[in-house]
Amino acid sequence: MASMRDIKRRKESVQSTGQITKAMKLVSSVKLQKARIGAEVSKPYFDAMYDAVAGMIAKSGQMSHPFLQKKESKKKAVILLTSNRGLAGGYNSNVVKLITKDEQFDKENTIIYAVGIKGRDALERQGFRIENDYSEAMNEPLYSDAIQIGKEVLSQFVQGNIGEIFLAYTIFKNTVVQIPTLTRLLPIDAADIVSEEEDISENPIDRITLMNYEPEPEEALDAIIPKYINSLIYGGLVESHASENGARMQAMDSATSNAEEMISDLSLKYNRARQASITQELTEIIAGASAIS
Repeated sequence: MASMRDIKRRKESVQSTGQITKAMKLVSSVKLQKARIGAEVSKPYFDAMYDAVAGMIAKSGQMSHPFLQKKESKKKAVILLTSNRGLAGGYNSNVVKLITKDEQFDKENTIIYAVGIKGRDALERQGFRIENDYSEAMNEPLYSDAIQIGKEVLSQFVQGNIGEIFLAYTIFKNTVVQIPTLTRLLPIDAADIVSEEEDISENPIDRITLMNYEPEPEEALDAIIPKYINSLIYGGLVESHASENGARMQAMDSATSNAEEMISDLSLKYNRARQASITQELTEIIAGASAIS
């Protein structure tokens, strides 16, 4: 059985840890409220942007455009959104597994654009190539950050250096549930969008009515698709930022509860050790008195 001194030291250590985790939970709660508002406010815009682009492509017929065609390059670019700090449960590891557990992403042909130190370090240790690091963007996501990332990956895609662009991030559902998600940004699969539009269209005429463009379709898509890509990247940033704080709040809440349980258990052990010590002292006193008499 551990001594009273050892139990007391461990109890004090757990109490100190519990105070830290409780403080971190409160900080994460405040950050979560701000991040969640940002995600909820921006979501309608991104949904409208996706619907607009999906409708355009679905009603454009057979159209040849660089953003709609597969490239010869086997290289795949992945924009990986994780956090700069740990203590967030499985938040970071779940996003990293989207890449490491997927057979289509081999180390030779996968290029990582990292937003978040934890994801960057995890994939770098496993031998993946880190093309660029935008980890500062995760501290306070801005649309300008999304534009910067989108501009670089689109440039590489148009030049033919990469054949596909993916976005790996976490969808914020609520404070308890965050969903790791992998989305292909380019090339846009027109066949999938057309079938999806046909499934949700209520008016049969809408399915066969082609869209008229002014100016030409290619020129319109040249202007709209980059904004579409930037919007998806920014949407991923704000969703991931909210998910990170939600995951950290839950992790710190669990850690605080565990610390309270350990303190309760250690208090019980300390009291038992103290009773045993008092009993032993009384026994020694009584034995000594008996020996003298």
